[in-house]
Amino acid sequence: MSTTEQRERRPPGTERPARWMPRFHYELISCGLRGHMLVGMDAERVRPEDELLVREPGDGLRWHRCVRCDAWVPMAKPIEPTRPHPPDRDQIQLPLRGRPLRDLYVLRLIAIDRIVHFVVLAALAVGVVVFISDRAAIGPTFYRVLDAIQGGVGGPNGMGDSGILGEAEKAFTISSTTLWVIAGALALYAVLEGVEAIGLWRCRRWAEYLTFVATTLLLVPEVYELLGTITPTKIVALVVNLAVVAYLLVAKRLFGLRGGGRAVAAEHAEDTGWQALRMPTPA
Repeated sequence: MSTTEQRERRPPGTERPARWMPRFHYELISCGLRGHMLVGMDAERVRPEDELLVREPGDGLRWHRCVRCDAWVPMAKPIEPTRPHPPDRDQIQLPLRGRPLRDLYVLRLIAIDRIVHFVVLAALAVGVVVFISDRAAIGPTFYRVLDAIQGGVGGPNGMGDSGILGEAEKAFTISSTTLWVIAGALALYAVLEGVEAIGLWRCRRWAEYLTFVATTLLLVPEVYELLGTITPTKIVALVVNLAVVAYLLVAKRLFGLRGGGRAVAAEHAEDTGWQALRMPTPA
């Protein structure tokens, strides 16, 4: 193994980033949130074949290795052990680490964004349906409330073509057919966002493609809206969606880019399993 490969296999957090950008060690984040994953804390004795995970140097302490972040933690021997020795390797389920763990964090962050979209769109769809079903009864009360709000923030009271009331009056003149189409479109969009969120939370490959296509298509109207009026919200939404598209295309290697799914599987195989755990292990 070359010096570069050995350096890349050093335990998380043992190197300072060479760039000005911070380097996130997701193993350390997970252990900080959930605690270390130690094996054999309840074992009566330690066997030579357990030295990859547990070591007993003879000073009265046992050193347990976290199978996620590679930290060695000194602990006292158990007073009442419940098993004769640490579990065999086929009984240990290793956690995610390296690039697979990074992908889990990023994909679930995107999934949370999609869940927010789902809730907002579903609420809008329900609101439009309620508006259609009882438009005549809602109208007078709705106008009085908006008139009070508009007057309270310094706007003109009474009916008119400007301000909040002007926009609300336009909504009441839209036909029911058009409103049903709007409600249906909002509901379908909400379902799409919900499906994306579920698939991304489970790190499914098909969800990555679905999210990429849906997000890319939305970039066109977002850019078009910026040509009219520029607001901080629109800019943030565009930047987030561009970051999602770039991550899925480059890091997840969609559409065969940079080796495609096979290269992703090879990366994950390299960063998981007992071989990945053995590489940064001191002799």
